[in-house]
Amino acid sequence: MKILYGVQATGNGHIARSRIMAKQLKENGVEVTFLFSGRPKDKLFDMELFGDFIYKQGLTFIVQNGKVNYLSTAFNNNFLRFIYDVHTLAIDDYDLIITDFEPVTAWAAKLKKKLVLGIGHQYAFGRNTPRAGKNLLAEFVMNYFAPAKDSIGLHWAPFDQSILPPIIDVNLVGKAEVNVVIVYLPFENQSKVTRLLQQFPDKHFIQYSPDVDNAEKKNVSIRTTCYAGFKQDLCRGSAVISNSGFELISECLHLGLPLLVKPLQGQMEQESNALALHELKFAKVMRTLDEDIVASWLVKCKPRIYKKTPDVAFEIVRWLLSDKKLPIHKVAASLWHQYK
Repeated sequence: MKILYGVQATGNGHIARSRIMAKQLKENGVEVTFLFSGRPKDKLFDMELFGDFIYKQGLTFIVQNGKVNYLSTAFNNNFLRFIYDVHTLAIDDYDLIITDFEPVTAWAAKLKKKLVLGIGHQYAFGRNTPRAGKNLLAEFVMNYFAPAKDSIGLHWAPFDQSILPPIIDVNLVGKAEVNVVIVYLPFENQSKVTRLLQQFPDKHFIQYSPDVDNAEKKNVSIRTTCYAGFKQDLCRGSAVISNSGFELISECLHLGLPLLVKPLQGQMEQESNALALHELKFAKVMRTLDEDIVASWLVKCKPRIYKKTPDVAFEIVRWLLSDKKLPIHKVAASLWHQYK
C-alpha cells in the first residue's frame, strides 16, 4: 500500500500524532509520504523521522495574545497559492490519502475523487460531542477546512460510535518530581506568563514556547520547544498548565498529571475541549491568565489515576492493512474497553 499522509502543522499536536503513526506504518512496511502545511518550513523541528516529506504553505490561523485574530488570518493566508497547490498536487500514484486536518491533501483528493480518510481530533465533532465557541465561521472551518468523507475521530470519551481514544506514545512513563510544573501556553505573551509564574516561588516551573530562548529566570526555567526535551520534562513533571490542545492533554491524562487549561479564545476546537474536560472532570479550566485561579489550583491539585491509553495507532494501521475490515465502531468498542 502506498499512502500520502497530510498533516496540519499549525500546532505541534498534529505533528506529534503523526510521529506515532509514522513509526507504526514504517514497522508494517507501508510506503508513506508525508505532507506538512500550515507553518513556515523553517519553523518545523525534529522532522528526521518523516524522511523526504512534502511541504506546502497551506492555510493557518493567526493568534495574538491568546486569541484567534480572524481578520489577520484572512489577510495573511495566500488563498491563490493554496488553490494552485491543491490543483497541482500529484496524488494519482497513491492507493490512499490520509489527512490529519490538512487542507491541501484533503481538497486535492476531493476534487480528483480520490479516496481520502480523515484521522484526527477534529473528525470527532459529531452531534453528541461537547461543543463551545460555536459560530458560523467556526462551523464552516470545522466542516470544510479539510473535508473527508470517511473519517476516524479521536477524543477522550466515546461520544460517537466511530470515535477512538487518543493516539499517543503509549511508552511514556511518569516519574514525577515534587513541585515541578510544566507550562505550555504557546499562544500567550510569554513575558506575561513568566511574570505570572514568578508569583509562586515555592514551585519550579518549566515554561516551553517556540518563541523563547533557553534561560533561567528565578523559579522559571524557560525552554525553546523541542520534541525530546519536552517529552522528558513532561514525564518528570508533577502537574501541567497548558492551552486545551488535544494531543498534550491526552498525554497528561495517560500520565495521570493534574491539569489547568486555558483554551485559545475564538478557536472552537480548544473551547470545546475545555468544555469536555470540565464535563468529564479531567481538568480545571480558566478563561484568562488568572493569578488567583493558578494559586488555588496549585494548592488543591493532586495526581490523578492515569488513563491507560491503548495502542490506537497500532490498531488503526492493522485495520488499514486488513483485507476484511471490521466496522470501525467495533474497533472503537474494543479500544474503549481498554481505555481505563
